[in-house]
Amino acid sequence: MKVHLIDGTYELFRNHFGAPPKKAPNGQEVGATLGLLRSLLMLLTSPDVTHVGVAFDHVIESFRNKMYAGYKTGEGVDPLLMAQFSLAEKAVSALGVTVWSMTKFEADDALATAATRFAKLKSVDQVLVCSPDKDLAQLVDGTRVVCWDRRREIIIDEQGVIEKFGVAPESIPDYLALVGDSADGYPGIQGWGAKSTATVLAKFKHIESIPKDPSKLGLGLGRATTLVENLQQNFKNALLFRELSTLRTDVPLKEKLDDLKWRGAYPRLKKVCHELGDERIPERVPLWR
Repeated sequence: MKVHLIDGTYELFRNHFGAPPKKAPNGQEVGATLGLLRSLLMLLTSPDVTHVGVAFDHVIESFRNKMYAGYKTGEGVDPLLMAQFSLAEKAVSALGVTVWSMTKFEADDALATAATRFAKLKSVDQVLVCSPDKDLAQLVDGTRVVCWDRRREIIIDEQGVIEKFGVAPESIPDYLALVGDSADGYPGIQGWGAKSTATVLAKFKHIESIPKDPSKLGLGLGRATTLVENLQQNFKNALLFRELSTLRTDVPLKEKLDDLKWRGAYPRLKKVCHELGDERIPERVPLWR
């Protein structure tokens, strides 16, 4: 069997900016929530989709904000979107799909924990982490754990990660620490661009293994000297950024594999959809509990 793990936060953002706006009878904007519901229903009615879990950032902030002041917050997020987070969780749960609502941890941590847990089971043939988020590339393991960009219909296995980033999945946290991740709010180390970082990490894998001798980096000596100096001057920050980018696999998820099996929508979905102002979604649901 295959296990599909969905980044609900990404899906909600994607639908907010991609689906048409829609107001519920009470006047609240619900376009992103409805778009997410339709997208999930399409997935659930696809062949080979049986076990599904969706993770949401119930709040944008997490334990990482205590580690680094510049880490991402909910500041700047459209209030019309923020107001739909709880609504989306309620709707997805009514659809009968397992929902992980994160407060201390992030949605990505829940996905990492679930992917690690279920990939170990003999009954699981493949885990598909449904998101294009580059942080999640660190979870990829051969062809057993892959990332699936549903919007572009692209599946990235371990070889795909190497082709895209120039490094193996295990080096993705180091790569992001050096290059930086503007979406998560940390700047990386000055001078370490994507190409030079990939070249160095492809050879040395992790930050602490990068030699202090510039001639060993495999780059032009002048360029390598600057990179080594910048790294040594900001070594603690590099390790901090790597810790920020490393996904946790110890989120206390109570669900076992069988709990992820989709057994149909709950009757309450009809009420939820009525409140959202869309009576057609329940008509498309093929299975009810």
